[in-house]
Amino acid sequence: MLNAISSRLARDSYYGSKRAVDMIVSLIAIVLLSPIFLLVAIAIKLEDGGAIIFKQERSGENDVPFTIYKFRSMGLSTASTTAHDYVWDNGVPDTFVFKNTGEQDARVTKVGNFIRKFSIDELPQFVNVLLGNMSLIGPRPEIVPITSCYSKEQKKRLMVKPGITGWAQINGRSDINNGEKIRLDLEYIEKKTAMLDVVIFFKTVWLVIAGKGSV
Repeated sequence: MLNAISSRLARDSYYGSKRAVDMIVSLIAIVLLSPIFLLVAIAIKLEDGGAIIFKQERSGENDVPFTIYKFRSMGLSTASTTAHDYVWDNGVPDTFVFKNTGEQDARVTKVGNFIRKFSIDELPQFVNVLLGNMSLIGPRPEIVPITSCYSKEQKKRLMVKPGITGWAQINGRSDINNGEKIRLDLEYIEKKTAMLDVVIFFKTVWLVIAGKGSV
């Protein structure tokens, strides 16, 4: 009984402090990075005159959908029309890797290539964190067509708020397959601590500075 109460208090304390840190860090980041936001917005607008922000529905905590924000990195004819149709009867295959094809890569703008390399396109997600849709640290939010095919085991990664970066991202980023990503995300959910979040945060900063792939 006492162990259960202690465990619940520790969990509530973790989530409470995590939310407080999310709000403080995201607010500071938005203020400090506002010059970069402005420069990227101007660059995107000057390149083709299109929308600055790309919006897409993603699966959030407990599979509740929300709108994610990113700087638009694809051309006008494809940024809002690219569709994904997936049909899997027994969950998303472990071997599945969500990768842009050569054709899709050709649709990425010059500005888009640069902001993707350094994950600058993800910066508007600090707004998602401030709104409470996301956390700084957690499993990356997946698109709804994929999560709708999740098996019961795979759905466990939706038990927590999605994050701007996570355990899977610092252990392979965009290069790992679905099975490995699910394994790492569930490992994070099971072992999550404030210290682990700090490690993930600073390792992500290093990977972004080094330009080692997109988050």
